[in-house]
Amino acid sequence: MKMTKVALAVSATIFASSAMATNGTNMTGVGAQSSAMGGTGVAAFYGAESVVVNPAMIGKSTGTEFTFGGTLFQPDVSNNGVVDGDGQAFATSSGDTYVIPSVSLTSRINESLTFGIGMYGTSGMGVDYSGNALNAATGQYNQFEAQSNLQIMRFVPTLAFNKDNFGIGFSPIIQYGALDINYANPNRDGAGNPTGTSTYIGKGAASDLGFGYSLGGYFDINEDLTVAASYTSAIDMKYDGQLSTASQPFVNPAAGFPSAFADNLEQPAELKAGIAYKMNNITLTGDFKQIKWSDAKGYSDFGWEDQNVISVGAKYQGNGYWVGAGYNKADNPIKQQDGTTYAGAVTNMFNNVFFPAITEQHFSLGGGYKITKNVAIDAAVVIAPEVKVTSDLTALGMGNTTTKHSQSAYTMSVRYNF
Repeated sequence: MKMTKVALAVSATIFASSAMATNGTNMTGVGAQSSAMGGTGVAAFYGAESVVVNPAMIGKSTGTEFTFGGTLFQPDVSNNGVVDGDGQAFATSSGDTYVIPSVSLTSRINESLTFGIGMYGTSGMGVDYSGNALNAATGQYNQFEAQSNLQIMRFVPTLAFNKDNFGIGFSPIIQYGALDINYANPNRDGAGNPTGTSTYIGKGAASDLGFGYSLGGYFDINEDLTVAASYTSAIDMKYDGQLSTASQPFVNPAAGFPSAFADNLEQPAELKAGIAYKMNNITLTGDFKQIKWSDAKGYSDFGWEDQNVISVGAKYQGNGYWVGAGYNKADNPIKQQDGTTYAGAVTNMFNNVFFPAITEQHFSLGGGYKITKNVAIDAAVVIAPEVKVTSDLTALGMGNTTTKHSQSAYTMSVRYNF
């Protein structure tokens, strides 16, 4: 187990994800094929990539497949400060380029059993305004050098059982996570006036190892139509000293924020259902997913709501190649709190400055080409148009803060079949 934790930690440091908010904090798709098809894959077979989406689907594999690749992720996040927000220029987070690895393997054991294993960066978010210093002399926060960085890596061994027209699968999940939050806070005298100095708040990055599971099944109604469903459990994570240290300066029992946030930040459970239909060379896919943010520790404290995700995709399969496109839609899970109350303003500030998971729509395009009998290259592009959210921080004496967030992601992978 110690070696597993080390391996996950090393892999996670490769992508050091920041602001990787797509469907909440989760990537819309894992792997080039799923990403190109709008993040679908509950009922569609994408080879070894299916390990993460629905463990049952690897039961449709033949032989052995090894897939490796990565995603170049480029978020564009900006904020116009938290004092007189409407009148200040926007500053852009410098966390704008990250690499996210993905590796998976499937191998058929016999006619009914298939083994699979995958290691993926699946979730993350954050900002880096370290180059935007606050004005300690006036007490204006601007972006107060805010930095946050959440990264999640999953190691997923899988076993699937299949018969002629149905299959089930199960995956224990080993999850590595790391979180770091820090910022500058202006010091004030007894009268509440700024002293011209600042205190830096933060404890350094903390990590944790959590465990969960995923199970799923599929049913072929006929040779062209498949329906499927899967469930991924919540995974509790505790990042010692992170949320509690970051929120401690805002504790004011008399004003309605009686205690700091707890350090638990749980990855939420997911319920998924999907359909895939083939018409000669064309495959149409559709998924529905509910992400249970409101039940997850930490996110429930932030007031996040459950997120319904609808994704669709279409693929044309030619002789040795494929092209596909997709669309993914999910409402912003962050619920705006009453900023005229102290507790509501504190929550709004943490959500929209440190964790701006506000993107809603994603458009995707991709394709693949078989360069030899055994080797194929796949690629996908995902674009999330800009979303803008303004939050009320009146009770903190900071006016409003407005956050803008857009994304682009470029995925490439190599599939080797033998």
